[in-house]
Amino acid sequence: MAVSVCIINSIFRISKTKVHQNTNRSSTRRISSLSMDSPPQGYRRNVGICLINSNNKIFSASRLDIPGSWQMPQGGIDESENPRDAAVRELREETGVTSAEVIAEVPHWLTYDFPSEVREKLNRQWGSDWKGQAQKWFLFRFTGKDDEVNLLGDGTEKPEFGEWSWLSPEQVLDGAVEFKKPVYKEVLTVFSPHLNSNL
Repeated sequence: MAVSVCIINSIFRISKTKVHQNTNRSSTRRISSLSMDSPPQGYRRNVGICLINSNNKIFSASRLDIPGSWQMPQGGIDESENPRDAAVRELREETGVTSAEVIAEVPHWLTYDFPSEVREKLNRQWGSDWKGQAQKWFLFRFTGKDDEVNLLGDGTEKPEFGEWSWLSPEQVLDGAVEFKKPVYKEVLTVFSPHLNSNL
């Protein structure tokens, strides 16, 4: 069950934010494409999920493997899987959330390059040689209650997150690792009509 803790002068540069802890333990290019199934060569196909609640706050979580780094859910697209189905699956696997509906999407692929040390680590883990990730981003509206969130996910994958919170777009951008920030900025700009944001 999630508990709430407070962070003082956190990475979000605010005095206090509500954070939920799991007690169960660069460069960017915009790629316009006529087909959602045609990401650029050399990039791993991936989806990103911007999950918002009834107050238009965004779900963000702290990575277990990168201390101090927060991000929105994301994950790889399986062979023959379409991006929207992958986004629904990744949201469930990483957060346990199933009470959500897609309300918008970024109409083109967005890419980011891995820094060299990240590229080496991930490609060793994946047995591949991707230079970065090409992402399709979806905006989901959360229709459940906060206690539905379970950072152990649905139990099919190893947990990736330690804490989570509902944040403003500015806080989400501040908490992201540097090499993802340009993609995050574009995603949040595209979705800004739904977020009451001026990014």
